[in-house]
Amino acid sequence: MTNLKLTRPIVFIDIETTGLDSREGHRIVEICLIKINPDGTEETLSSLINPVMQIPLEATKIHGITNENVKGKPTFNELAPKIISFIDNCDIGGFGTKFDLGFLEAEFKSAGARYSEEERIVVDVQRIFHTLEPRDLSAAHLKYLGKPLENAHRADKDVRATIDVLEAQLNKHENLPKDVVGLQEFYNPTNPLWIDKDGKFIWFEGKAHINFGNKFKGKSLEFVSKNDSSYLQWMLISNFSTKVK
Repeated sequence: MTNLKLTRPIVFIDIETTGLDSREGHRIVEICLIKINPDGTEETLSSLINPVMQIPLEATKIHGITNENVKGKPTFNELAPKIISFIDNCDIGGFGTKFDLGFLEAEFKSAGARYSEEERIVVDVQRIFHTLEPRDLSAAHLKYLGKPLENAHRADKDVRATIDVLEAQLNKHENLPKDVVGLQEFYNPTNPLWIDKDGKFIWFEGKAHINFGNKFKGKSLEFVSKNDSSYLQWMLISNFSTKVK
């Protein structure tokens, strides 16, 4: 990297995980850190990580990491001191850093390791991209219709602009479906394992399984019904979708 002037090293990070939310008990299964020093030299720390839990099938389908792959690999607790040393006195970079650093902070806390983002500069390449190429309606109007959107943020102008942009998208991109079901599936593909649209229940080996939380994730609905039916009663009165209930 020749165009970035550094006064101290910056470490770029990417992780793979068992799921999307560390607050629901998901863990890191792979980490890669590349340190770029002010003199341009690079150092790499990369490892698979044993999450000490089953990796859900839907996560494996995304990153390809299986339970077999992480057998015998270090846990995050075991790797934490090495990571702390590697990023010491470094700034941080990444693409969508909120996700990566959120997991990293949760893992360090669980490991009892001291970590802080204070006095570190965080460079999020994704936010730079979105700043350079805004993703709002005005930007879409300019991109697809070739002219600025006048009187943006007035309802009548915005809704008409939305229709015009969609029409232009359909005309320009031949791969876009030409029906509403197909369009929704294009940007929000349905996971064939999900029973409900939120993915709270999934099919596994022909049976419905719970796919969230710490208590029963990975357990069959049949198992929970027999062993703790109060959990299902709690779901019925909680903030779950009608389909889930």
